[in-house]
Amino acid sequence: MENTESVLPQVCKIIHIPEKPSFLPHLQPTVNMFASVIEPKDANTLVRKLNKIAPLENLQHVKRVQRKSIDGGKPQLSLLLCMIVGNDGGDDCMPYEILELVKSYQLSTFITKVCKYAATSKEEWDEQCKLWPTSYHPPTYNISGITGFSEEESQSVFSFMRHTINLATSSIGQVVNAAVIVDPSTKQVIASACDQVISSASLANGVSKEGSCSNYLENLKASNLDQQTSLLDGSISEFKPITNNVACVHPWQWALRSSGCWHPLRHAAIVAIEYSAARDLQLFPDHKALSPLKRQKIEESGFHSNGHSYQSLRPYLCTGYDIYLAWEPCAMCAMALVHQRVRRIFFSSPNSIAGALGSVHRLQGERSLNHHYAVFRVVLPEEVFRNKVVDGKASGSG
Repeated sequence: MENTESVLPQVCKIIHIPEKPSFLPHLQPTVNMFASVIEPKDANTLVRKLNKIAPLENLQHVKRVQRKSIDGGKPQLSLLLCMIVGNDGGDDCMPYEILELVKSYQLSTFITKVCKYAATSKEEWDEQCKLWPTSYHPPTYNISGITGFSEEESQSVFSFMRHTINLATSSIGQVVNAAVIVDPSTKQVIASACDQVISSASLANGVSKEGSCSNYLENLKASNLDQQTSLLDGSISEFKPITNNVACVHPWQWALRSSGCWHPLRHAAIVAIEYSAARDLQLFPDHKALSPLKRQKIEESGFHSNGHSYQSLRPYLCTGYDIYLAWEPCAMCAMALVHQRVRRIFFSSPNSIAGALGSVHRLQGERSLNHHYAVFRVVLPEEVFRNKVVDGKASGSG
């Protein structure tokens, strides 16, 4: 299955979050261009000349020639000449070379609009072509080896997301964010954690391969910071009534508290990264002190040649790993995952307040960063959340 959206049982699906937002048809940014109807016999010559004197450098998705059928099927070709620089759109706005070409071939120019950005979906592409033809390439997420999900891969993603939701909703009537780091080559959970901004619980008890949330959740239950609110009060797509304790949704919530022990940086993703690093130190105590760049090159070659090389070579941060989050991460967590070199991020619930991967910002499309990951939203049935919260309340009331 080579689709960017894989439908799973119980109305579950995996949706790719592109680097750039999709625009509604009437909101797509456009630029004004000079164009002209041309004789079909002159098309190849004119295209070659224009590609030299006026290349479409920032509009590579736009096709130079538009073909229409008129008068019972007779073809009519129109050609983009150049972008309009001035505001009046007069011939004096054309470069000298374009003017010479217009005079030489006796072209009659007109102004047309073309879409400024490449389409991010087939639906958007269809709308673009109503203005002027463009090219469309289904996204491959700009990361080697990520071109879609097979049925087996989709089921694996769904399973890990269920595990993440179990962690996020395992407190009595409370919902927090949870993070689960997975090695996709072995389908092994490397580390998992919940938000720990409310209570700075001691880490002296040690760290297992899969960090436990139990101590934190007990502290959260005892704090009585917020009135418990059921998911039954609103749609699963909104989540507003139940996000008071989700650190990435309310990254400044800790500053409003006047009592208790708070640590504003211990969001679920940050804690999971810490657990993953502690795991590496335990499993690879004799790892040689190589430079990060050299160590990464050695280990990447090892991962490609031997799926089990993690047993003998210490991983470089979280290179090649996936992370599952109940809620879309904030900017702090999203940047931490850039630095950790994760391969893919899966989240279940959008974060309309502080989301950094599509809802408010789109950090995965920031070209100045030295690492980029693919981002997906895993849509789950409402019952997955509702039953967890309701069951937790029922067990707590008995």
